Amino acid sequence: MPEVRLVGPNGEQVGIVRIDDALRLAAESDLDLVEVAPMAKPPVCKLMDYGKFKYESAVKAREDRKKQVNTVIKEMKLRPKIDAHDYETKKGHVVRFLKAGDKVKITIMFRGREQSRPELGFRLLKKLADDVAEHGFVEYSPKQDGRNMIMVLGPVRKKADVMVQAAAERDARKRGDAPDAVEAETEAPTEVDVDAVEA
Repeated sequence: MPEVRLVGPNGEQVGIVRIDDALRLAAESDLDLVEVAPMAKPPVCKLMDYGKFKYESAVKAREDRKKQVNTVIKEMKLRPKIDAHDYETKKGHVVRFLKAGDKVKITIMFRGREQSRPELGFRLLKKLADDVAEHGFVEYSPKQDGRNMIMVLGPVRKKADVMVQAAAERDARKRGDAPDAVEAETEAPTEVDVDAVEA
């Protein structure tokens, strides 16, 4: 291209200049001429230290990767004729997963003649969804899939929010002003019976 739109090192607009002039300005200021918008008419170029630009871009990309939250789908398998105690245990696991901000895939496995009674699985999934409604919601309604019935529960709170709260609680514990410590300090002192102490 014979001409480029030049941007100065501090972001100031220099204007449209010939490519030779832009290269001369870059050499005089001991900077690089970097094309930042090749599709523009004319292309946009900026005077900058290219090594520093690459380093800052890499740091920004690394920070973005750290902030990125991976969605995890946990799975819980149940049987249609599950024992009450086993149900409570599995429900506890589901609640823990949902509190941590993870999705939970619930699978009901049918064997033999149980396959002719899909309503048992449907009722069990509905009961579980109602029991954990405080922590999660039905994201994917119960559906028969061969010998299995599947439902997906989504967390009420997003995983990023849960991670931020957990980090804040960790920091509070490190500083020593955890909620338990604060409550212990603010409790009223116990009253002492003066007569009993004197005796």
